[in-house]
Amino acid sequence: MPRQRLTFPGTQGTLAGALELPALAPRAFALFAHCFTCGKASAAASRISRTLAASGVAVLRFDFTGIGGSDGDFANTDFSSNIKDLVAAANFLREAHQAPAILIGHSLGGTAVLAAAEHIPEAKAVVTIGSPADPEHVIKQFSADLARIETDGEAEVQLAGRPFRIRKSFLDDLRAVKLTDRIRSLRRALLVMHAPFDNVVSIDDAGMIFQAAMHPKSFVSLDSADHLLNGLDDAQYVANTIAAWVSRYVPPDDAGDSAPVAGGHVRVGEGDKKFLRHVASDDHAWLADEPKAVGGANLGPDPYEHLLAALGTCTSMTIRMYANRKGWPLEDISIDLRHSREHASDCEDCEGGGAKIDVITRFIALHGPLDAEQRQRLLEIADRCPVHRTLENDIRIDTQGVE
Repeated sequence: MPRQRLTFPGTQGTLAGALELPALAPRAFALFAHCFTCGKASAAASRISRTLAASGVAVLRFDFTGIGGSDGDFANTDFSSNIKDLVAAANFLREAHQAPAILIGHSLGGTAVLAAAEHIPEAKAVVTIGSPADPEHVIKQFSADLARIETDGEAEVQLAGRPFRIRKSFLDDLRAVKLTDRIRSLRRALLVMHAPFDNVVSIDDAGMIFQAAMHPKSFVSLDSADHLLNGLDDAQYVANTIAAWVSRYVPPDDAGDSAPVAGGHVRVGEGDKKFLRHVASDDHAWLADEPKAVGGANLGPDPYEHLLAALGTCTSMTIRMYANRKGWPLEDISIDLRHSREHASDCEDCEGGGAKIDVITRFIALHGPLDAEQRQRLLEIADRCPVHRTLENDIRIDTQGVE
């Protein structure tokens, strides 16, 4: 599955995210909120996102303000700003793709999605994993420094082995948020997942969330899993369970394009933007789009960039195979390509704007202690790459309609 590294506006600057995409057009989008001091790259976030993408659900995970690759100062954040970041992420998805139908939160991230759900009307389902029923629970994590924070207005505390600056305003914000009424009026399907022996967030919190929520609601015990889901088997179990549960609220499409792509074939499906296209082969998937200057969203290379990439990669592979077979000291290959359309030199009506030919200019840089004869031979070999030969052949394209 393809993964897009992206950024979008948050409460204090730019937020860094990763969008995990299915091989074909997504049947829905999900938003994942990580735990208090984690980030988008946590094992649980990664595994859950990849598993959902494999089931056809695209997942956006991102670093909250002041965490990981996101801008801002963690000391200036609070629970309310986390909710705003979640809403900003949902707005980004809504504008770039489609609004999230599923909200997933791990630990305090789960508490945050419960609070943010009312601001994301398109969300159909909410999942919490090891989440406290009340954000004030976080205060217990730095109780040893509580007096110092209250007295001095702020203090540096150790959380998950890393220093974080916590301010009194952060504590005040946590204490002011009461979620019971919000959970009761959630009006979305809810899945509560919790380990009975979680030594960070008590199983009692899961009970309070479950009791406050109205149906439809489900509870899944995570048995001996630790709070952060460090065990890969535990993380995968959570991921598989969410993927199965979600299918009830965002069922798989019945469209024929859900069939697997055969080896050597490529399938192109429409995205949810003007020119956005989902491209898939048997084992890979990627995006194609047009630049913003011509009305696209610029979420992937344009069609001619794909064409140039095919020629460039084939050229590089062919040169490398030949150099390796000869045992020549070729250290690296760099190829730049560009496409243009020029008047044909032998056209009969050039002055009248007649025939043009497509021209691909290829610049090949060969790095390493090669002699002049070796360099010249490798440049000749470049013209023997299969894609090069295909482009220079007479090409017939047969188009057939499919019911």
